[in-house]
Amino acid sequence: MKPKPPSIPMPVQAFRHRRSRKRWPWVVAAGLITLLLIWLVAHAPSESKSQAPVPISTAQVAGPPWQMGNPKGRFTLTLYADLECPFCREYFPQLKRWVGANADVALQWQHQPLAAHEPAASAEARLAECAAETDGHAAFWQAVEWVYAHTRSDGLGLPEGLRYPDLNPAVERCLASERPEALIRAQAEEATKGGVTATPSLRLHDRQTGQAILLQGPIEGDALLSAMDMLAAEDSVTSPTTEMPADVVGDMPR
Repeated sequence: MKPKPPSIPMPVQAFRHRRSRKRWPWVVAAGLITLLLIWLVAHAPSESKSQAPVPISTAQVAGPPWQMGNPKGRFTLTLYADLECPFCREYFPQLKRWVGANADVALQWQHQPLAAHEPAASAEARLAECAAETDGHAAFWQAVEWVYAHTRSDGLGLPEGLRYPDLNPAVERCLASERPEALIRAQAEEATKGGVTATPSLRLHDRQTGQAILLQGPIEGDALLSAMDMLAAEDSVTSPTTEMPADVVGDMPR
């Protein structure tokens, strides 16, 4: 039996050379990927700068009229009010609670500053409109509540030197413009043409039947429910939108 020839060890250099020849395509590929990632990162900021800023949600700021409650509810309740009217100031928190307890109603505001309460009434209406123009529906109602909490009413206006806490450059620019004044005047003229002669007054509109009822004065909760029932009973095919007298009385939740 012949002895087995001894194995000859492979030179270390040759082994390393062979391994390096197998790895170089992967090294090149990794380098290309790295360069690609660096290029993408370097170009990302310039692309983002060229994009237009994201617009504010129209669902948040669309208006006026400014609303609270369920915008898809069957009934729309329009409140004609004056921010210097003491009866409006007393009535508003009650009406807000009633709307919050009735999921099928949306409350919307319509300005009707009375001549006897000027110029304070229009100045406060401009503040509410500009707050809403800047920050939407919730900001409008927040401004209304702030005015009612601080005004001396009956045309005396806000205390001297009192500053609205959410006043900012955007609101100030709006106040310096003619936009809010034109809107307030148009709403007041529309209310007068529609037969509104006092504040607060309400117009309840049934979006399903097309019927509406004008309710003068601070209307209590049971009266509003009765008006809703009456409007719901009307035939929208034979009766277009009309105004009907209110002669129902109830109790507003307090």
